[in-house]
Amino acid sequence: MDISRASACTYGLNSKNFDYALQIVADAGFKKVDLWGGMPHFSINESEYSIDELIKSAEKYGVRIANIGTYCGKAFSSDSKDEVEQELKNTKKTIDIANRLGARSIRITPGSGELAIIDKIVPYFKQSAEYAESKGVYMGFENHGGPISGNPEACAELSGKVGSKHFGVLYEPCNLMHAGVDYKKAFNAFSQFITHLHIKDGKPQADGRFRATMLGDGIIDVTWVVENLNKVGYKGDFALEYEVNDIEPIETGLKKWFGYYKGIKD
Repeated sequence: MDISRASACTYGLNSKNFDYALQIVADAGFKKVDLWGGMPHFSINESEYSIDELIKSAEKYGVRIANIGTYCGKAFSSDSKDEVEQELKNTKKTIDIANRLGARSIRITPGSGELAIIDKIVPYFKQSAEYAESKGVYMGFENHGGPISGNPEACAELSGKVGSKHFGVLYEPCNLMHAGVDYKKAFNAFSQFITHLHIKDGKPQADGRFRATMLGDGIIDVTWVVENLNKVGYKGDFALEYEVNDIEPIETGLKKWFGYYKGIKD
């Protein structure tokens, strides 16, 4: 396994400051970080957050910010012209910060997530994607369920209409399974549009509910995911998203996840 493409999400440490989060990621062996896009890990508001301090912290622990899990694009479905214009400004500002950090990608949100707004949000994502491409940054909306992001055909439709190699899907197999969507069939529907990846695991429990597990203890075939992404020419990172602090604290569990990842055949 090419460990240079491995990164770790800081979402599981979202109650801690970014310095502590980066330290835990580094201690687990990672050289790349998928930074949660909310406070206290990230903000574009300079009055509440220091990018310079983030850069210093990353340098201190020897890690690089590879992706920022921001929420750009949500207001693109607004009926307010001012709100849309502000969202465009905020999205471009986020792209600028990603470029400054050397991050390959950012996460975005497909407006309100309703099918009816696809054509409405396309022009704004076209503008954003054009700007992102000029800065060498990729944009991806995560499979969180819902009419667009949880619908493989809708994911492909939106990505195709935006029509940029710098815009597409943040593929999340476990989220899809949680929403009752076959992640392998979803991959076949939008594989050409995948810009980023989150890896975690889970399985149905005795009560029928799908719950997260330690990596390797669920039903997600991570080897299949890695192999098939490589087959379609995916060049991005493989971000491990630890969200099972109820099973084991991330401070000790994340290192186990990295060990599992390193044992995967690529």
